[in-house]
Amino acid sequence: MNTPLGVILAGGLATRMGGGDKGLLQIGGQSLLSHVIDRFGPQVDGLALNANGDPERFADLNLPVLPDTIEGFAGPLAGVLAGLDWAAKQGADSIVTAAADTPFFPRDLVARLTDAAQGQTHPLVLATTPRTGDEALKSGGGKRVNRHPTFGLWPVALRDDLRVALNDGLRKVVLWTDKHDGREALFPAEPFDPFFNVNTPDDLARAQMLLEQA
Repeated sequence: MNTPLGVILAGGLATRMGGGDKGLLQIGGQSLLSHVIDRFGPQVDGLALNANGDPERFADLNLPVLPDTIEGFAGPLAGVLAGLDWAAKQGADSIVTAAADTPFFPRDLVARLTDAAQGQTHPLVLATTPRTGDEALKSGGGKRVNRHPTFGLWPVALRDDLRVALNDGLRKVVLWTDKHDGREALFPAEPFDPFFNVNTPDDLARAQMLLEQA
């Protein structure tokens, strides 16, 4: 498998943060997006940003800005589709996605996802972490991992299937990945979940604390 392209998903509404672009919030004197780019860039063969609205607000990042092609803020799968259409024009076989508000995701994200896809006709893998403590108890003995649907490996070959599913109203990521025999790649969650993301002002304060401890 060729090295995938990378797509940063920043197309959400950030309602719990009061709106705006969460990725432009800062920790350690850098935007969350800058932290994501620093981690993601070395892992992929090129980067783009999925975001809606005026792309000029991201001009200093020097990245292609890809708006959703499905109207009505259809969720992360719409960003995945925008990324897949962009990748197809670059002649790429696959993309890996990462969320714009998750500054500590693994530096071996792409390597682990592509390893998990070995033997798949169409590489399709979601990142997971173990459920621990209260989460495990609440699951009632059910699924013992948390799936992180904004962190995945996606095949360009299935983009038209995804487009049809989105136009038919599909919004839940795992319904589509399960339909296509998607796999999971397990990442350790110690000393904290690396897929911790910033949704609220309290989360932003925690991210600053985690950065200072790193």
